[in-house]
Amino acid sequence: MANESIDKLAKTLVETLPQGLRSVRDDLEKNFRSALHSGLGKFDLVTRQEFEVQEAILARTRGILEALEARLAKLESGPAAKTIRKKKAVNKTGKKGAKRKAAKKTRQKTAKKKAGR
Repeated sequence: MANESIDKLAKTLVETLPQGLRSVRDDLEKNFRSALHSGLGKFDLVTRQEFEVQEAILARTRGILEALEARLAKLESGPAAKTIRKKKAVNKTGKKGAKRKAAKKTRQKTAKKKAGR
């Protein structure tokens, strides 16, 4: 928090004191200022300017993310995506999958023969 704001808050606190305590006004204002500095110094605060910069960065990033999400959705729903999905399905259950299983069995048999020698 800026020193000006703390000074202003300390003065406001002193002005709210009853008339009888106004004779020790300067001492109280110094004590208020010191207490506010130490108390508020413990918080992890940012200035309004820093906050607004981060807010602008977040808004820009959110816009980019939304554009990328829309672009990805468009690509996923296009004709090329359907072809890719079909190829993946064939790979899992079709000819290529059977070839892999056969090759694996052949390797296992070869390994057993070598181990038996």
